[in-house]
Amino acid sequence: MDTKETVLNILADLTGNDVSGSMDENLFDSGLLDSMGTVQLLLQLQTELGIEAPVSEFERSEWDTPNKIIAKVEELQ
Repeated sequence: MDTKETVLNILADLTGNDVSGSMDENLFDSGLLDSMGTVQLLLQLQTELGIEAPVSEFERSEWDTPNKIIAKVEELQ
């Protein structure tokens, strides 16, 4: 499974929605992701993809769409 597919699967599990059709939708503005979801997202990314993304260094504006999340994960890998 590639990075994009893994991230989309994690987002689908966390939000209960398939976000693959709205890759530039702001997940926070749409209510699909909140602070608790963010922590869960970072923990899942760490577990499944081995990336280190501490909550203390989390910039919401860099992680607010599926495309940005995928790009950030690829940058951290």
